[in-house]
Amino acid sequence: MSGDLLVLNSGSSSLKFALYEIDPDSPDRDPVRHFHGQITGLDATPRFKVEDASGDVVEDRHPGDEGETFGHEQALDFLLEWLDEALEGRRLLAAGHRVVHGGQHFIGPVRVTSEILERMEALVPLAPLHQPHNLAPIRSLSESRPELLQFACFDTAFHHTQSRIERRLALPRHLADEGVMRYGFHGLSYEFIAGALARCLDRDDTGRAVIAHLGSGASLAALQDGESVATTMGFTALDGLPMSTRCGALDPGAVLFLLQEKGMSAEEVGTLLYEESGLLGVSGISGDMRTLLESDEPSAAEAVDVFVHRTVREIGALTGMLGGLDHLVFTGGIGEHAPPVRARICEALGWLGVAIDAQANEDHRERISEAGSRVGVWVIPTDEERMIARHGLDLLREAGSSS
Repeated sequence: MSGDLLVLNSGSSSLKFALYEIDPDSPDRDPVRHFHGQITGLDATPRFKVEDASGDVVEDRHPGDEGETFGHEQALDFLLEWLDEALEGRRLLAAGHRVVHGGQHFIGPVRVTSEILERMEALVPLAPLHQPHNLAPIRSLSESRPELLQFACFDTAFHHTQSRIERRLALPRHLADEGVMRYGFHGLSYEFIAGALARCLDRDDTGRAVIAHLGSGASLAALQDGESVATTMGFTALDGLPMSTRCGALDPGAVLFLLQEKGMSAEEVGTLLYEESGLLGVSGISGDMRTLLESDEPSAAEAVDVFVHRTVREIGALTGMLGGLDHLVFTGGIGEHAPPVRARICEALGWLGVAIDAQANEDHRERISEAGSRVGVWVIPTDEERMIARHGLDLLREAGSSS
């Protein structure tokens, strides 16, 4: 029973999607992507862009009437109408959603029911900037296509293998009982990379690996044989490395200073930390690493220096948690496309036995470490959408086997 599976990733101003052909009756067949794209500029001037499996653009236009703005519900309705034609009579079997926060109890993908949706909505206070947007298309599809199987995959779930000590914050116990703890994020990316590294090595025992998911959102994770041991993001996706516009790890006293001495409101502090800090804040120019690498401004160079420094420091800390390092994997927009950043990070990690081939690094080869390097260094593109599609396929196979 082959058909198609829709993957949705809804953000504050965009709706990203991918369409995969799947066959639950073929146990060894991976999802095959037909299209991926996004509707950007929501609540403003929307743009609809779609690429096929070869990367060729098949749609690039402004949906709706000239001057018309799209909200999330309108964007989903438009996408569903477009998909009805694109499916060309094929059956849509399921829709999978990326949901940022799974709290303490969602440690794997789940089929969405009304009860599950209520429990996910109860987690909104833990991720108020992301969770509402993630859940909006789930509610819309439940109303417009109630017969469609929907499932949710959580960015926090991959890190449930971390120890309680690793996840603990040094706050009063009653706050931990209420869910104030370290969760970690980018889990779908790390899960995909863990599997990809195992395929590169042709074995499941991949040893001690640090994955560097470096993009506009950036984090690191320490994996032991593919399982999460520690990660740099904590209670929120604001923690850890400096990012495009997010500050990363910050002394809580600095927040108190901003509130008490500078007289800023909580909303103003939130805007500062999430939207005005990181690479943008340090450089005063841009949060885009490409722009900073091309700039001659000293502040741009300083922003890159801070990013590299903090990344190296955190890799050292995660290596300590692992008791050594066998592999370092770069992924994400910066990790995959910025050879100078990779080179500087690896140079600073020479004490660990990290040595890269400069030409391989410039050529973006999959393995960029020198033959004699004690640590394997890799550049592996991540694919969170495919990871969600694989989870959906597994859920459909389980449902089929139990019926």
